[in-house]
Amino acid sequence: MPTLYYALGACSLAPHIVLEWIGRSYEAVKVQYGSDELLAVNPAGAVPTLREDDGWLLTQAGAILNYLAHKHPEAMLAGGHGLRAEAEAHRWSAFFASDVHAAFWPIFVPSRYTTDTSDVARKAVTEAGQELVAKQFAILDRHLDGREFILDGGRSVIDAYAFPMMWWATKLLPNRLKEYANVQALHDRIAADPAVQKVLAREQAAGREKQ
Repeated sequence: MPTLYYALGACSLAPHIVLEWIGRSYEAVKVQYGSDELLAVNPAGAVPTLREDDGWLLTQAGAILNYLAHKHPEAMLAGGHGLRAEAEAHRWSAFFASDVHAAFWPIFVPSRYTTDTSDVARKAVTEAGQELVAKQFAILDRHLDGREFILDGGRSVIDAYAFPMMWWATKLLPNRLKEYANVQALHDRIAADPAVQKVLAREQAAGREKQ
């Protein structure tokens, strides 16, 4: 049975959702970034980390999602078949990893992006990050026009990858997702999924247990 190590509010929510969509047995273990428990399985101290029964470990959300989609073709989460469909999946996986996720870092930890410790400087970094995120969501919104999901092959691991970042946006952008009706619709569609609600409830319960 595979084990997913995840942290609350992190992009590890994406493979957690996908494992639930697949419908096979798995274990989800809540960890803290850099904790001894996590460092024992992932020297980088980061999530998500997936461990298979034989001890094989896989890190990085995009790699884990791609692996799960191809390990369980019966779940039909790869977003389509053929060379171009696979290329589109890699394209959007890279978009979320390199463009969207990275754009959030100045919001999460503005101190990394300035040597000025003043509140004014950190506020400026945060606002710059919000502009970067908004730019990426505008791209996604245009792509989603007339689409129910991101890839042509229907619901996929890429939609799951998008979900935590869309959720962050509802909390951290000044206008949330109000300017991006197509992105908001995708967020709401995924959030209403019973499997996603189950995962969210599980993670929230795990968070309360640690308080």
